[in-house]
Amino acid sequence: MSAPKNPADPSVTPALAGYEVLLCVCGGIAAYKTATVASGLVQEGCGVTVAMTRNGRRFVSETTFRALTGRPVFTSMWRGADPARMQHLSLTEAADLVVVAPATANIIGKLAGGIADDLVSTLLLAAASPVMLAPAMNARMWRHPAVQRNVQFLREAGFILVGPEEGWLACGEVGPGRMSEPETLLAAIREQLRRQPPKRIATGWTLP
Repeated sequence: MSAPKNPADPSVTPALAGYEVLLCVCGGIAAYKTATVASGLVQEGCGVTVAMTRNGRRFVSETTFRALTGRPVFTSMWRGADPARMQHLSLTEAADLVVVAPATANIIGKLAGGIADDLVSTLLLAAASPVMLAPAMNARMWRHPAVQRNVQFLREAGFILVGPEEGWLACGEVGPGRMSEPETLLAAIREQLRRQPPKRIATGWTLP
């Protein structure tokens, strides 16, 4: 019987080599879990590009994600190496999957309503790949009829929702609204990515 492969062995191809994930970070305390997701994806060979909302940067710094991914962190539609290249289009073209974690009630409402007033909301409306949402919010917000209506609309439109889970929330309450744990999100991302070959191999797209 042969010995199991050591993932640290340079001769072993990482499980997600060649895939690209665009990770959108919104304003919620669960953003600290998103850093773990980014790290896990990179360790499995996945290319990770991070875009953050203004409120997302209040919880986890750009520096954290830059260090974890080895790439620039995007926060504006107009800032980049080529100012003429609109990032809300170019960032999504290379991605095999867009992941929004945490997906707040605000970004869910914007997406359901077709609102694009910052980089992340514009990226989501321009997404050229499947979009996965990891909701995270107060239990009363999650149960609100408007949020449930938006969630149902997005599910029917083909968006992938992972969570939320029941548990202890940052506000001190216990109930639904807790963002899924990094291990759960990583498993869902792996499953979704492996449904098709990496886009950059199939189409030749490169990062902006």
